[in-house]
Amino acid sequence: MEQRHLGRTGLRVSRIGLGTLTWGRDTDEHDAADLLKAFWEAGGTLVDTADVYGDGESEYLLGRLVEGLVPRRELVISTKAGSVPDPDRRFDGSRGHLLSALDASLGRLGTDYVDLWQIHAYDTETPLDETLQALDIAVSSGRARYAGVSNFCGWQLAKAGTWQLAAPGVRTRLASTQMEYSLLQRGVEREVLPAALDLGIGLLPSSPLGRGVLTGKYRSGTPTDSRGGSDHMAPFVAPYLDEAAGHIVDAVAIAADGLAVTPLQVALAWVRDRPGVAAPIVGARNVQQLTAALSVEALSLPDEICQALDDVSAPVHRYPDQDWSTL
Repeated sequence: MEQRHLGRTGLRVSRIGLGTLTWGRDTDEHDAADLLKAFWEAGGTLVDTADVYGDGESEYLLGRLVEGLVPRRELVISTKAGSVPDPDRRFDGSRGHLLSALDASLGRLGTDYVDLWQIHAYDTETPLDETLQALDIAVSSGRARYAGVSNFCGWQLAKAGTWQLAAPGVRTRLASTQMEYSLLQRGVEREVLPAALDLGIGLLPSSPLGRGVLTGKYRSGTPTDSRGGSDHMAPFVAPYLDEAAGHIVDAVAIAADGLAVTPLQVALAWVRDRPGVAAPIVGARNVQQLTAALSVEALSLPDEICQALDDVSAPVHRYPDQDWSTL
């Protein structure tokens, strides 16, 4: 699998990442082992998790599999901290919480360091410089090799990235921002992606297949064995089952027919090759799904297909987003 630099750093990652959101909950140890082995054998390196995935079980399961199944040195392990199971405060970006969470993650993962450590979300109740100082401490102490953020909107990302660049050699530059991005969710193109490109921050798209909807599996209804058919994941999929999304899914299916490939391959290739994207994170439930996603490695979409998909899924950008000189 092709490797890409993560933003304007020396860290190289596989251009498809493996997500572990369901590990330890819907994905047991046997299936997780099969997924990790298939991913590694295909040349994949970037494995993404978080301290709250499966209440920590995702990290614990990944830690059990590393070394026994895949050499630690051949993986780029990314985890996140900052989300908390508190109904009154969803995010905690305080330095104390973040560093304690990192130590707990390292314990579950069974490693002395993570390759990439990301702040899971912006905390409005903590000064941003305090949150970012946790990244600096993590990197300077060797507990993290690189640092990034997740779910920061445009101004938040620009502020954080600029703050880090203001003291080179003292503060750790942001390597990444992880955001949802697909043909069904192009909101990052308004301000997040322009900020990331300008600051040299690599984008790691989550849900690159529109929470599974872009595979076309929901065109004739909701399969009982799909995420949309499960009680706890149905609300996650539901927003992308409306009429507008259906038109985009139809366009992806038409493109796939014309190229003699699958809708999954078309949708994943589109987001993988967008400007600023380092590696879409794919959350496969089994090896068959993962193999289908990894088969996109040999596919590059023709310019005409990309333009058609751009047109049918184009978000509305008006004043003052980006270039409004023609208004």
